[in-house]
Amino acid sequence: MKIEKVLNNNVVMCRNELNQEIVAMGKGLAFQRKAGDIIDDSKIEKTFILQKHGISEKIAKLLEDTSELYLNISSKILDYAKTQLPYKLDDYLYVALTDHLSFAISRHKQGIQLKNALLWEIRKYYKTEFQIALNALDMIEKETGIRLDEDEAASIALHLVNGQLSGDNMAAAIQITQMVNDILNIVKYHFKMELDETSLNYERFLTHLRFFGMRYMRKEKSMDSIDDFFHEQIKHKYSDAYKCTQKIATYLSKEFGWEISKEEEVYLTVHIHRVTNRHLLNQKAE
Repeated sequence: MKIEKVLNNNVVMCRNELNQEIVAMGKGLAFQRKAGDIIDDSKIEKTFILQKHGISEKIAKLLEDTSELYLNISSKILDYAKTQLPYKLDDYLYVALTDHLSFAISRHKQGIQLKNALLWEIRKYYKTEFQIALNALDMIEKETGIRLDEDEAASIALHLVNGQLSGDNMAAAIQITQMVNDILNIVKYHFKMELDETSLNYERFLTHLRFFGMRYMRKEKSMDSIDDFFHEQIKHKYSDAYKCTQKIATYLSKEFGWEISKEEEVYLTVHIHRVTNRHLLNQKAE
């Protein structure tokens, strides 16, 4: 493979036989090398493919001040995450996670510990991502000898959640988490009940809310393909769940300026009915 750009003595950008942009890493891989030179394949220790245009420039800038060790750790974490998650992760995660790890480890060495205010919510609502992040702490410790705490696992999990959003705005992942938490609280207070977090219906509802929030962050418009007759049927059949949906709609309008569609109302109402119905039936049977 031919070198396109030397990032440092150990990291280069190049292209494979499919013309895909690749980051190649290896000790001394680029020593006394320049763009246009052929790589010694025997020195390559790690490669990963970049699908998104412009990421290589951001990695190059990042590596001016950051050790490629953190890029290597990020790559291992993301390789593992891709085997565990059902969705595609954005290439920007290589940059965001590398930068985060460098900063987190630097803080740790200085004895500075930052608490993640969303630790409880992340552990609860993003169970798969949080478990991946806990395993990531093991990888980090193996490579650096430093054990980061669960607050950092929560931050890594948020990066994975944010990796679905195709961008570098961590605030979006935090906002989605807060939105999900607020909507679940509206449901709990409306029905005056705790939800069964072990149930399949709860997992389905949680998944729906997460993607619901992502659609808002991506500014995706619902096609509103639900006809008025069906909307009215759902409204009357699940009247209490629909009243709860209206409270959620008011919250979304007030907090985000988001006017949800009739289609979104229907899906929310059906999910709310499913997640609360078994509990309500049990109450009546008592």
